[in-house]
Amino acid sequence: MTIKNQPITINGITVQPGEQQVIDLPVAKLYTHISLNIPVQVICGKRPGPRLFISAAIHGDELNGVEIVRRLFTTSALKSLRGTLVVIPVVNVFGIIQHSRYLPDRRDLNRSFPGSSRGSLAARLAHIFLQEIVSQCNYGIDLHTGALNRSNLPQIRANLDDPETKMLAEAFSVPVLLNSNLRDGSLRQAADEHGVKVLLYEAGEALRFDELSIRAGVRGIISVMRKLAMLPAAKKSSKQQEPFIARSSSWERAPESGLLRSMASLGSRVNKGDILGIISDPSNLFDPVEHDVKAGYSGIIIGTSNIPLVNEGDALFHIARFEDIKEAAASVDAFQSTAERSPNPGFDDQALI
Repeated sequence: MTIKNQPITINGITVQPGEQQVIDLPVAKLYTHISLNIPVQVICGKRPGPRLFISAAIHGDELNGVEIVRRLFTTSALKSLRGTLVVIPVVNVFGIIQHSRYLPDRRDLNRSFPGSSRGSLAARLAHIFLQEIVSQCNYGIDLHTGALNRSNLPQIRANLDDPETKMLAEAFSVPVLLNSNLRDGSLRQAADEHGVKVLLYEAGEALRFDELSIRAGVRGIISVMRKLAMLPAAKKSSKQQEPFIARSSSWERAPESGLLRSMASLGSRVNKGDILGIISDPSNLFDPVEHDVKAGYSGIIIGTSNIPLVNEGDALFHIARFEDIKEAAASVDAFQSTAERSPNPGFDDQALI
């Protein structure tokens, strides 16, 4: 006797095993009386398995995730799905309209969980999302980018002290895993309180598509779904680079205001005392004054500021610490080289199956 998957009900709409459906999750009305909905894509596999949600654009200006899930849905691998996949390409529908990280009330949705049905706009959206989506799933992958004018090296942030979460983080196959504590008001914290394991994927820059980050995101999701037995194993086994865990990281900040000339890039290995950039004072060209931005410790650059105009105290270079910096740097180099050579999974999904 074949055991069937269980149906899932979102906003009163039930998706049966073997069905797929787009469900509009109502959020609120604008002051123009135009209703805004969160579009939820649901694939309920015929055979039983975990329930996984994938969310993008919780911050409305972080667009890589939107493209990642679009490409994910073009892959034929999903035809063999076990369990249920719930994908939310745009969570912060207000923010994406305005090209803004925030909601109209200037609140950060990822600091507003678990929310409340009677609270602010951010609290209400967080409450709806948590009750209708997150609480019904076993696992989640939340897709992010760096902030405006900042780029992040593809990385997974998660509670790596939890063995199952660590296993899934390693399966994502990015070179850097950052052990990240749960933050008050975050989706990860609220999900954890519901027993839902969540990976946070950080890659690229706000309001930009980054091809390497998008490819790595699609491949990472497929790999995690394989690890959860939601998808069959790959026909061709490929050797994966072992990720390296960073237990701590911090930003090197501007010692003075001025114009920054960067000397180090994402993924670069740096040693304590290395010059990462030079800040110049443009106000006196006859007697120029320059200030070095130096690495306070050895590690790998996992985040950078992309704008040359800096004020004193601005975060410029995000450095992660590793026990074996040399091996971690080699893993980053191999990852970047492989991603640049690989076919575009948006057009050739055979590389993913």
